[in-house]
Amino acid sequence: MVVDFESTDSTRSGKPLRHVQTAVFPTPVKLRHGGLLPGIEVAYETYGTLNEDRTNAVLICHAISGDSHLAQHDEHDEPGWWDGLVGPGKAVDTDRLFVICSNVLGGCRGTTGPATINPATGIPYGSDFPLVAVEDMVDAQKRLIDLLGIERLRAVIGGSLGGHQTLCWATRYPKHVQTAIPIAGSARVTSQAIAFDVVGRNAIQTDPHFHGGQYYGTREFPDTGLALARMLGHITYLSSEAMTRKFDLDRHAPRDMATDFEKRFSVGSYLAYQGEQFVGRFDANSYVSVTLAMDNFDMGDTRGKRLEAFRSAECDWLVISFSSDWLFPPGQSRELVSIMTTLGQPVSYCEIETDGGHDSFLLPDDIEAFGPLVAAKLGAPKPHPPRKSAEDDRIFDLIPEGSSVLDLGCGEGDLLGRLKERGAPLLCGVEVSTGLIAATMQQGVEAIDCDLNVGLPEFDDGRFDYVVLSSTLQVVPNVERLLEDALRVGHRAVVGFTNFAHRTLREMFGLEGRAPKAPGSYSFEWYNTPNRRFPSIRDMLDLCEKMDVTVERARYYDDTHGRVIGDDEDPNLAAETALLVLSKNSR
Repeated sequence: MVVDFESTDSTRSGKPLRHVQTAVFPTPVKLRHGGLLPGIEVAYETYGTLNEDRTNAVLICHAISGDSHLAQHDEHDEPGWWDGLVGPGKAVDTDRLFVICSNVLGGCRGTTGPATINPATGIPYGSDFPLVAVEDMVDAQKRLIDLLGIERLRAVIGGSLGGHQTLCWATRYPKHVQTAIPIAGSARVTSQAIAFDVVGRNAIQTDPHFHGGQYYGTREFPDTGLALARMLGHITYLSSEAMTRKFDLDRHAPRDMATDFEKRFSVGSYLAYQGEQFVGRFDANSYVSVTLAMDNFDMGDTRGKRLEAFRSAECDWLVISFSSDWLFPPGQSRELVSIMTTLGQPVSYCEIETDGGHDSFLLPDDIEAFGPLVAAKLGAPKPHPPRKSAEDDRIFDLIPEGSSVLDLGCGEGDLLGRLKERGAPLLCGVEVSTGLIAATMQQGVEAIDCDLNVGLPEFDDGRFDYVVLSSTLQVVPNVERLLEDALRVGHRAVVGFTNFAHRTLREMFGLEGRAPKAPGSYSFEWYNTPNRRFPSIRDMLDLCEKMDVTVERARYYDDTHGRVIGDDEDPNLAAETALLVLSKNSR
């Protein structure tokens, strides 16, 4: 078996960009860390058409090694680094949207950076290029957006370092961003992530051909140092599972290639190839400049500081993370979501299950997974109006108009979609399935990926008028904790469940000697059911009494015959399902 050298770098090259444009800003630019540039140029590309009222513009921000060429312009064009996400009919649909992507300040693909001629000396800046911050990158993009006559961006989207730029846009220019989508990002990088970058920069700056950063007029560049830095980067972009899958089968069968780097193992030949490919398209000084910008990005080292940093944002959010990303762990994204919910900012969140590591935001299979979330957030047409069901009808009628609602286990968001159509001021769904989160978002409702087994830490006390748990309590291990949390987050909880003491189920167990089944939540076989609990109405009422929870309203239903069961008919025997409206006595 031959080592697979395929990576997210495979389609990129240092060839001239056929569709690049350059914006020139001749006035001095003061930088965040005190440096000064006499003027800057910004290289950018655009896709799609700007509409007449200039409201369909989307800015996409690239990661460390990216550039303005995020997608192909036509079949004759070179591949872009986000072709799977951006283009006609794709998640970022250029048939509807006008997409802009610029090379970052400090980069090496057309925007002012270390390789740019310093007008004061007549030679490239090299290591004299001033220290650049993510804020400076965003300020340069803002100049470009102003030049294009765009007052407010429909969205800003970015992964990794692009996620940092996205967060910065939303908080630095809040009135100019409608939607922000940070992917695999964070409020600050971890010390471990900085450590890898430090080693990479050391490899570059101690290369004998670095010459203090002034290597541009020499015959040899610091290619060894840059290649080593890129190899180290690739290790951080992949997960342990991805490396095992990619290299363990032929660990001792490296591909034969001409290189001075070690190639004893298959992973070694892969890293050598990636490093040497990278030096053909990137500048070592730019690598130092851009990684320093990422490492210095910091929205606060405490929750309090981060709350203040995000308080200015006025946009709605979609935050995406990847389960195997150890460079920007999902916990960092969940922390962002917690801050946004605390501040009352509309936010959706999803953690994509994948073994792709940090690179997942660029991988085709993972783009296919999170693309529908992005499309929904950008207002892709609904596939269908909210569907109706008998259970949703009953819950819908129990919730007064104008109430804010959190739906735990919201499915495809049909109930929330109906409440939105009725004018509910604040709605949110909770699910764990990426597909269900996307379906809920298609209803125009925020949805958050949250493991109900750990409660509701993302939500503050009294955030909602009603919390809905429809066929949800029976699947969690700690019913009491979730019910307590629901009544902490909401003023009332609507709990719907199948009554396991219904006559038919009793007969199935007592007379037939078989594990009872019922339509809906209890339709599974005993050996494949996701349910952990099998409560009766009486069990649920006993639990409420034990927890000092008031049952404000109770509705019992004979679903088979489509009728309401009265209290005088022994609901615990006659009712198939129940709905309870609960509140906490201490409120």
